[in-house]
Amino acid sequence: MNVIIQFTVDEEAKALPVLLRHSPGTVLPNRTYVVEKSVVQALREAGVQFREVRPQLNLPVVEDLTVRERI
Repeated sequence: MNVIIQFTVDEEAKALPVLLRHSPGTVLPNRTYVVEKSVVQALREAGVQFREVRPQLNLPVVEDLTVRERI
């Protein structure tokens, strides 16, 4: 499973050795990375702080549906 994480400038510098050692990830703009869940654990164990980025899902709210009703 992949996780999107974002670092501050200082934390990114601390994270780079762990990132390079553990996973082929994807680097996005603004110090944002897509990495495997195992890398997230390794970063936590190394004491690196980061923010998990959660994609905004704009799904419609479905209310009052009956069984077998098509959406």
